[in-house]
Order: sequence, then C-alpha cells, then structure tokens
Amino acid sequence: MFEKLQKIKERFEEVYRLLQLPETVSDQELYRNLNKEYKNLSPVVEEFNRYLSFKEEAEEADEILSDPSSDDDLREMAEMQKEEAQEGLRTSEEELKILLLPKDEDDEKNVIVEIRAGTGGEEAALFAADLYRMYSMYAVTQNWKTEVINENETELGGFKEISFIVNGKGAYSRLKYESGTHRVQRVPETESQGRIQTSACTVATLPEAEDVELEINPKDLQIDTFRSSGAGGQHVNKTESAIRITYLPTGLVVECQDERSQFKNKDRAMKILRSKLLEEKKREQQGKIAEERRSQVGSGDRSERIRTYNFPQGRVTDHRVNLTLYKIDAIMNGDLGEIIDALATADRAEKLRASGTDV
Repeated sequence: MFEKLQKIKERFEEVYRLLQLPETVSDQELYRNLNKEYKNLSPVVEEFNRYLSFKEEAEEADEILSDPSSDDDLREMAEMQKEEAQEGLRTSEEELKILLLPKDEDDEKNVIVEIRAGTGGEEAALFAADLYRMYSMYAVTQNWKTEVINENETELGGFKEISFIVNGKGAYSRLKYESGTHRVQRVPETESQGRIQTSACTVATLPEAEDVELEINPKDLQIDTFRSSGAGGQHVNKTESAIRITYLPTGLVVECQDERSQFKNKDRAMKILRSKLLEEKKREQQGKIAEERRSQVGSGDRSERIRTYNFPQGRVTDHRVNLTLYKIDAIMNGDLGEIIDALATADRAEKLRASGTDV
C-alpha cells in the first residue's frame, strides 16, 4: 500500500508542476483534466503526509527511549509522544485504506429518482407522495434543487409514479442507496376499522448521464407529443407539450410532461433516456444486475425490501444494515442523514473486505 501511496504523491507533485506551466494554462481541456486529477489526489496526499508525520514522531520517541542518557522526565514525555503517534498512525492508516478504494465515477453527478406505487392501491400512491416529499426536504438540507420530470397524480393527491432530478454536487453519492422497495405500515385515512395496512413503493436512482458519455442515433428515436395528464383542474395541459420518446432498438419509453414548453420536455426526456441507456450499458458490461449493484449495500435489486416505515410504532428500519430509528416524523421530514451515513459506512466496509483488506 505504501509503495502505491508514494507513487501517488510523486504524481501529485508532477501534476502541480504541470499546472503552473503557461502551455497548460492556455490549453483549457488539459488544464481542466489536470486540475480535476489534482483535486482527486489532494485528500490522499494530505492524509499520507499526516501519516508520515505520525511515523516521524514515533521514530523520534523511539530514539529518546533507546538513548541511555535520557532522564526519566524525558522518557516519560517520549512514552506519551509514542503512544499518541501510534494511535495517530492507526487512525491514519484506516483512513488511507478508505481513500485508496476505487471511486464511483458517478458519485459527483446529479441523480434521477423514480418513485412508483406498488402493492396497496391508493395508500401506496399516497406513500409515494410522502417519499417524494421526504427526498425533496432532504435535498433542501443539502442545498440541492429538485426538478419534477414526470408525474401521474391520483385524485387524493398521491402519485402512481413520479420522476424528478436532484441537482447538486454529490447528490448521487448520497441517494444511490435508496434504490429498492420501501414498505409502509400504517392505518389509512380511509380505514374506518383502524386496521393497519401494508403498502409498498419502489424507488430507482440513476446518475444523470452527460451528453459526451453516450451517442444516440436520431434514427433510433420515435418522438410523440401528447397532452399532459393529471388529476384535473390546472394540472391538465390543453396543448400537446408533453413528450414521449421511444428508443426503437429496445422499446424503452420515457415521458416528460412537467414543463409547459415542448422543447424543455423534450430536453428533459432525452436526459432521462440517456441516463437509462447508460445504466443498461453498465449492466451489460458487468454481466448481471446483481453484479452492478454489488458496489452498493446489499444486492440493490429493486424487488428487494430495503426499508420499512412503521407509523404505529414510530420507527423506520433499514434491513440492509439492521438499523432501527424511532423518529419516523423527522425522517419523513427529510432527516435522512443518519440512515445514509450508516449505509455509506457499511458500503465502505464491504469494499474493504472485497479488496482483501481488514477494516
């Protein structure tokens, strides 16, 4: 590991030198790529320097302890210094192991979130609306912005399905763990007997694809326009501004009807299509969906129940990390930090085990 770290440090110093050259500054693409590499290497090099500093302190302490001329006070100070340095070395080494793990290239991207009501009828649709509100409120706490792409609203204010983009640095890195089946247990407002009903929604998260990542032949697209649908009233659009794009080679269909402008709807629909095609391409490269999701906690299979929201008991349980929190109101109001932190920690631990390094 330390040979690798030394090479990283040498590359970091080389990149820094290259960034100072006039010919680099004048080449915008080269400068942008080198600057990105510099930022990616910085945390590793900073932690490695910290590790080397602790190592130097420990060696200094050993020299004092091995010197017969050292008096008792000096030895006592050296013992304390060595103990602190060794603790620092252990902490720094664990941090370096994590920093050296392969990075998910999608982590810094925006994320497309799709929520679909599953079993439970209208109650599932209302739960889909609750999940959308939960993610929207979490986005606010992270200073991210949400934009609805497509929605199919029910008469009672639920959603049969809703798709939206979360725009913000690192949005995918935090919300990627939300893919899966979310189950709710509560007494529906329409239930006169007070019986608890179990309903479910599926959540899918996709990193937003960049235009340069995938080329799409216009001949492979069938683009249709239609009137936006809704629950009635002002939600219904009287003009054919909604867009449906069919990718002919696979039959994949995406729709966008949130914007009044046909051009904006088409632009957003193409973003969704591009992201979905890129996701399919990754699946093919990795062989199986399970293989693709292995980098996340659990299999990530969307048919898998990942979390249960039990309203009568006021608890939320994430089954992948066996975490139960008794603060359902706060969580439904966007307080997802503790759950996501636990999932990210488990993800790192799993990657360390997979790399053959003990946590």
